[in-house]
Amino acid sequence: MTVREIWTPVAFYNVSGVGYEPKGDFYVDDKKIDSKNLPNELSLLLKIGLLCNNSRLVRPTDENPSWSIIGDPTEGSLVVLAEKAGFTLEEMLREYPRISQLPFDSRRKRMTSIHKYGKEIYVFTKGAPKETLSVCNYILSDDGVKKLEQSDIDNIVKQNDKFAESGLRVLAMAYKIMDNENKEYTVEDTETDLIFVGLVAMMDPPRPEVELAVKQAHKAGIKIIIITGDYGLTAESIARRIGIVKGPRPRIITGNELDKMSDEDLKKELKNKEIIFARVAPEHKMKVVAALKEMGEVVAVTGDGVNDSPALKRADIGIAMGKSGTDVAREVATMVLTDDNFANIVNAIEEGRAVYDNVRKFITYIFAHLTPEAIPYILFSLFNIPVPITVMQILAIDLGTETLPALALGVEPPEPGVMDRPPRSPKEKLLNLSLFLRGYVLLGIISSIAVLSGYFWVLLSGGWHWGETLPLTDPLARKAATMSFLGIVIMQVANVFACRTEVASMFSVSFFKNRLLNIGVIFEIVLTALLIYVPFLQKIFDTYPVSLKHWLFYVAFMPILIGAEEIRKYFLRKKIALNEKEVKGSI
Repeated sequence: MTVREIWTPVAFYNVSGVGYEPKGDFYVDDKKIDSKNLPNELSLLLKIGLLCNNSRLVRPTDENPSWSIIGDPTEGSLVVLAEKAGFTLEEMLREYPRISQLPFDSRRKRMTSIHKYGKEIYVFTKGAPKETLSVCNYILSDDGVKKLEQSDIDNIVKQNDKFAESGLRVLAMAYKIMDNENKEYTVEDTETDLIFVGLVAMMDPPRPEVELAVKQAHKAGIKIIIITGDYGLTAESIARRIGIVKGPRPRIITGNELDKMSDEDLKKELKNKEIIFARVAPEHKMKVVAALKEMGEVVAVTGDGVNDSPALKRADIGIAMGKSGTDVAREVATMVLTDDNFANIVNAIEEGRAVYDNVRKFITYIFAHLTPEAIPYILFSLFNIPVPITVMQILAIDLGTETLPALALGVEPPEPGVMDRPPRSPKEKLLNLSLFLRGYVLLGIISSIAVLSGYFWVLLSGGWHWGETLPLTDPLARKAATMSFLGIVIMQVANVFACRTEVASMFSVSFFKNRLLNIGVIFEIVLTALLIYVPFLQKIFDTYPVSLKHWLFYVAFMPILIGAEEIRKYFLRKKIALNEKEVKGSI
């Protein structure tokens, strides 16, 4: 947060320098001002910002080579601003010792500190421009202190709006001098008849990656709502800069409006495509979150302060700031952003969708081989055919060849287009009808046809005829069972690549992106070969050493399975594209 511009009724100042290092200059009409000979009203404004302040500037050390602040970044920027003019907090407090303060609160939107200077008592106030103006009756002008007229108020508000439209955060500075020291200082007695000094405009530029993150969130069907204590025009300007607001007139609701609004009216307003809540108190955030949840939305809330903790707790997902956040906010949050970067929220959503998809891919892959294991046994029970696959061969598949490829699907990177889909309904089950149909029916039936084709091909080419029973000790029966075992393994190789994506084409994913998957497939093929060709394993698993042509027999079925899956994915993508994206969740 860096102060960029200062406006007083006397002059308009620009300030150079970025960040917390107190290096920079003051300019009027592009002319540099001597910091040792500052105009009176500018000097006074800087003192107000420095003394009505609870932040501290931390100088570089060997452990931390950069300038930093302790406290609120907004207040910190005022300390840095004053130090650019040569004012240090320690020196100013010796000259103006603080005797009391009226802390900032979200209702008043002001802070006041009381200082002793000789026999006089100085009251320094800073806060939101309109709220600070409301307790001012005088203004510091070219001619000194004079009565605050409506024309002055109009000029101040006009300048405040200009700053806000540029995305700058604005604070007003005011003061007064009291003759006598009071035993107790109250808001009613102290924050009255103040003298308006000027406006300070500061900026914390949005990180460059935020705009892309907002765009991805919108594509993913996520609605982003700004709830801020800032002025509405400031919030709108920043929202436009990063792409949250694109329409000509977003709905801006202030805290005062929100207080008068019923829950039903608020729910109607929340249906607006673009909405901003400005000049709100922390309890207003809680009210908005509660209304969204009652509307059936999935709500994630970001916050950093103690006052944000109720809303963070009430939300489905509370997201606290790791750097600037308080301990209370971090304790109640579901997730902590260690670098306070909004873009990481969108990254987390992408990862969350990928994890959910990967669980479904894993289950689909497992289901796909259960059908070709079950159907041959059903045929064996109903008809007089040789044993199509042995128990040990099934165990070899379930506990051996399937293990690594299945685990590899669990670490598959997010597939292309995962953030282009609308959010799934919270009521949607992990094991739903579409998953069962895909695994058991589409992939399972194609694999079963391939497996049974190989099984009967071996039997019929070996001279077997329907109705003839063959014991498992018969070489032909073992060869046919081995063919079923081999068929399930080879079709699962095709399945694992087909299952890498749920919506996108499998050809849109790099073949080498999931290294564990490729290792798993090699492991699966090598283990199968060992079980078929190693003599002592043949005895354990009742396998028979088949020739290369038996392996190649199933290769012809792999494009059929992959092609069927590609057709399913194509129509699913068309369906998603045709359906209008409905917003199911909010941040």
